[in-house]
Amino acid sequence: MTKAIGSKVKLDECENKIAEEYLCCVNELLESKNVKELDNYSQHLNTSRLQHSINVSYYSYLICKRLKFDYKSAARAGLLHDLYLYNRHIEKFEQSHTIYHPKEALKNAREIAKLNEIEEDAILKHMWPLCKGMPKYKETVVVTLADKYCATAEIIKQIKSKLTKNNFKLKHRLKTKENV
Repeated sequence: MTKAIGSKVKLDECENKIAEEYLCCVNELLESKNVKELDNYSQHLNTSRLQHSINVSYYSYLICKRLKFDYKSAARAGLLHDLYLYNRHIEKFEQSHTIYHPKEALKNAREIAKLNEIEEDAILKHMWPLCKGMPKYKETVVVTLADKYCATAEIIKQIKSKLTKNNFKLKHRLKTKENV
């Protein structure tokens, strides 16, 4: 958990005020066995679900802090919004994953922490508008948008990396053929 995608702030640097304040919001959750286990699941190609959750949490924190919203609740909800411990490509449920996983994440989050209404709403409705029910709180909207932003950034970063590697391989092959 060095940093969130696209951020220059290293979250494990104690002397950084932003990192320190962010970690105060989520540290107890990061110590949870279930939250740590998210590192074993992939999300959006090769990003771990834990890294994705940290990304969403951190940007939700920053945006809410800037807008003078409840940044602690947003940071906590962002970290817990995808707290489901199954591989969605293997496990199949009666409901679609889009509808099922927020309910599962909320159930799991309640087992590890006492949640307030904002946190519960943000976890349950982070898939809006694909799920039922409008967000009740402005922090829910922030977590929802941060989730979409982070998912997009994670995918673009990986596609860009793959294109760069493929371009390098192609250039290397062309140089090798020229030398023959």
